[in-house]
Amino acid sequence: MRDGGREWWRSAVIYQIYPRSFADASGDGVGDLAGIIARLPQVASLGVDAIWLSPFYPSPQRDGGYDVSDFFGVDPMFGTLADAERLIDTAHGLGLRVVIDIVPNHSSSEHPWFQAALAAGPGSPERERYVFRDGRGPGGAQPPNNWQSRFGGPAWIRVPDGQWYMHAFDTSQPDFNWDCSDVAQHFDEVLRWWLDRGVDGFRIDVAHGSVKPAGLPDVDMATWVPGPMTAPYFDVDGVHEIYRSWRSLVESYDGERMLCAEAWVQPIDRLARYVRPDELHQAFNFAYLQCGWDAGELRGVIDESLAAFGAVGAPSTWVLSNHDTIRHTTRLAVDPRPVHGQGIGPDWPSQPDPVLSDRRGRAAMLLMLALPGSAYIYQGDELGLPEAIDLPATVRQDPTCFRTAGAFLGRDGARVPIPWEAEAPAFGFSPSGASWLPQPPEWARLARDRQEAEPASTVHLVRAALEARRKYGLGHGDLHWLPSPEGVLAFRNDGVMVIANASDVVASLPSGRVLAASGPLAGGADAPDLPPDTTVWLEG
Repeated sequence: MRDGGREWWRSAVIYQIYPRSFADASGDGVGDLAGIIARLPQVASLGVDAIWLSPFYPSPQRDGGYDVSDFFGVDPMFGTLADAERLIDTAHGLGLRVVIDIVPNHSSSEHPWFQAALAAGPGSPERERYVFRDGRGPGGAQPPNNWQSRFGGPAWIRVPDGQWYMHAFDTSQPDFNWDCSDVAQHFDEVLRWWLDRGVDGFRIDVAHGSVKPAGLPDVDMATWVPGPMTAPYFDVDGVHEIYRSWRSLVESYDGERMLCAEAWVQPIDRLARYVRPDELHQAFNFAYLQCGWDAGELRGVIDESLAAFGAVGAPSTWVLSNHDTIRHTTRLAVDPRPVHGQGIGPDWPSQPDPVLSDRRGRAAMLLMLALPGSAYIYQGDELGLPEAIDLPATVRQDPTCFRTAGAFLGRDGARVPIPWEAEAPAFGFSPSGASWLPQPPEWARLARDRQEAEPASTVHLVRAALEARRKYGLGHGDLHWLPSPEGVLAFRNDGVMVIANASDVVASLPSGRVLAASGPLAGGADAPDLPPDTTVWLEG
């Protein structure tokens, strides 16, 4: 099925569901597939085109399900394979496509392959499936190189027979060796398994990982600056061969199946290599996600993105929040700006003001949905949820927090179960009132049922914006910048004029019928003005 003669993924708005935190039908305090199925009509009512599900595979849950022990099944905490198939069918019946996570960089240390590798020993075919190496120094007592894990500490751990295995993330997540043909064959089988069950695409976790540089050389620690885009084992050219093969595989299926890269890669023109015509269809625009609420910074990234992705015939794919980042409603209202993965706690130097957070969060959402290309909405963004800052240390579960001894609080604050009903146990997340992470009491005012009853709420804003986005074809449109004062973004996307005021002063508005506004406008009805931290769409 095509949208107006164009592939659906070029303009799709995709809603991310983090299963642990979306809806719990069983009452155990952890979200599950049955809970998702029950709430899918409310997702469809927003007007999104597809859903993306974070992992629901069998897993020890050392890293929120991204430590997979079986890529062909469903973890019992989430349900059964029959539940997954019913979810896919239910979503399709509601007009929603289904994208699921695939994790090709690593498995769980409890995966049968890794257990077999440990048992088989050095030099065995089983061990070739992972990145095992001998150590350096006397008796091989030092790691094979000086690489650091993204979750803190060395990227190597020694096993009893003396060899070391690499883990780019947690110690329970050994990296696959993609030089081994078994690995490529395995993931071809995984993709086909889920495509045969009707999924419409895959979001590829750590898409810039998998292939390691030849010889595994040390990084120059004197010049290396740690960050999500600087690890020496990321963005190695060999990954592109994997995705050329995957593109061919998914194109052998009917229905325009889609591949999206989670690739923390800079500069943007290097990221665009992942979405060349024979590779992936989309790549998350993390440069945009990392922008502050600053007109010049935003315009620069928008221009670079449209040019780089357009040069390879791919859509720009915009994103503000996800399960790995501080929710944008909070992130855009704090100073200093936290780095990726750092998290925010009650001792952050500047605590976000709830009013400012709400205004900027809504304004940023309306700006993003006006941009040509595809966009992702993280569950709770449609409610304007802020980051959950006041999580006690005793409830945190992100391995980043533990491996950095609390220096990085990690991602739990973005993963707190979302509120559906203000007066229900666990705000409607679970019938028992249980919740695997505690929900802030003040979220009652943001619950879905309360917002549905309030015409000026964020959920109504998002629904109206998505309706206008479809009506005016903004996802397939062309952006043309308009003259604007300092601190203000103004552009026309086909028949809609978009103005976002990121300054601290009121800006004048041209004439035009208001299609959507992220907040109240200033001045009179005949000559309205645009207050700070507000975005408006005008017809014309």
